[in-house]
Amino acid sequence: MALSLFAFAAQPSQLIKSRETKTQSSLTPLSVSANPNSSPACALQCQHFDSCSGCTHQWNLHRPVVLDEVTEFFRDSGVSDFTFDTCRLWGWRCRAKLAVRGSSDKPLVGLYEEGTHNVVDIPSCRAHHPNINAAVELLKQGRFSLEAYCFQAFLFLLLAVSFILELMAVTLHNTSLPWSERYRSGRVQITLVWNSRSENSPSSDKLNALAQFLWRSGGPSSYVHLVHSVWANFQTSSSNIIFGNRWRHLLGERDFWEHVGGIDVALAPSSFGQANTRAFDSLLRKLHTYVPYGTSVTDLYAGAGVIGLSLAVARKCRSVKCVEINKEAKASFEKTISRLPESIDSSISWHQADTSNEPLSWLEGSDVVVVDPPRKGLDPPLLDALQTIASSERKAQLSESSSLKEKNEKRPWILRAREAAVQIESKTTWEKSSSLPQTLIYISCGWESFKEDCNSLLSSKAWHLEKAHGFNFFPGTQSIEILAVFKRGQGTSKKKKKTSKKKSKQQS
Repeated sequence: MALSLFAFAAQPSQLIKSRETKTQSSLTPLSVSANPNSSPACALQCQHFDSCSGCTHQWNLHRPVVLDEVTEFFRDSGVSDFTFDTCRLWGWRCRAKLAVRGSSDKPLVGLYEEGTHNVVDIPSCRAHHPNINAAVELLKQGRFSLEAYCFQAFLFLLLAVSFILELMAVTLHNTSLPWSERYRSGRVQITLVWNSRSENSPSSDKLNALAQFLWRSGGPSSYVHLVHSVWANFQTSSSNIIFGNRWRHLLGERDFWEHVGGIDVALAPSSFGQANTRAFDSLLRKLHTYVPYGTSVTDLYAGAGVIGLSLAVARKCRSVKCVEINKEAKASFEKTISRLPESIDSSISWHQADTSNEPLSWLEGSDVVVVDPPRKGLDPPLLDALQTIASSERKAQLSESSSLKEKNEKRPWILRAREAAVQIESKTTWEKSSSLPQTLIYISCGWESFKEDCNSLLSSKAWHLEKAHGFNFFPGTQSIEILAVFKRGQGTSKKKKKTSKKKSKQQS
């Protein structure tokens, strides 16, 4: 049976290992070594590389193979000052999804070998936060309770460093400590995905025995306090769907907190969370600089609202509207807003809705829209609404007021979506606006889909690309995280600016 350690982020185990492409070119404005053999300090140096499917290249971790293409794409799109943050190169993964095979005498915990269900044991993974590896070793020590039945279950370990280990997950929440100490003191939240209907099933004694062993050996009474909490998820499906709908907290702290973007964030085991916490924090702080103080923001594909809420605090937004299709994110959102500063003066709402249904209704009244779609990119109806935003704005100006349109709206699915599942009113009464956003901030984890969406937006002439930054969220893989800032209109090309300067000189 399979135990699975999981991460809420793109899964490197799904990447296909290929021969490394060792590019030799410079990156403006960054200065990096071109020869992989000349930079051993940036090499993976992992003993599992040849057999593990998690990483696709082991040289120049600070420079993903796709980086040259990305730089050239943005240069051709008018952004010559594209920057790339190399981020932490080892021990960066704070959430891990791992499969478990083997026997009670020799359990294997790691990733599937490419194209098979054979598990490659990776006890010394260089990408994992060290406490994830420690939690895996602790799990293996509990093999006396991992009898044949248990190997038909899944194991979900997240690392969260208070950094705390969760599912395996690590939280960097303890802000009283410097980053380096928070990193070292991380604890692990472990979720066991169990092949039974509930905690009352016949196999529950084995589940409880394993949970008790993990808590006794890694909890607060142990020599090293490694385990933050233990959870169970019950899943009886034989499909590739990992999680069932039933979650149970077994031992340890119930709430899992992270500190990113300047706020405390609550993440349930069922919530999506970035695997590279520190890189995500860097991205958020860069994003903040592109949102003016006091603006209205719509956060689409919002999840638990981390991006929107961090903007509400850092940029003192007039309003923040978070839209997310997954209802499981609501509980995390509610806990997170409970820790926002009392001084915050912003109208904040969270809506469970599909952004592909009437997307223009979510854009209305916002100065800035932030999108953080899944790897496939923007939903077509939303992309279409962004491409035609100028004509929609003209029509809105000629039509009746927004308040009257809302009053006449009768479609139940629209009315349900507009009704906020969570609402915090601002202390200040702000005048309602029906304007459409002038700034689009696009966060992408899928480079190919981003290129398509970007070209569509630019070709529509409704938007121009103003800034772009890359982040090394998954060192050792071909992935790159993009933060792109679009502004309304076609913009002014640099060539035109130079020409106009020449003319002005000639006239003078």
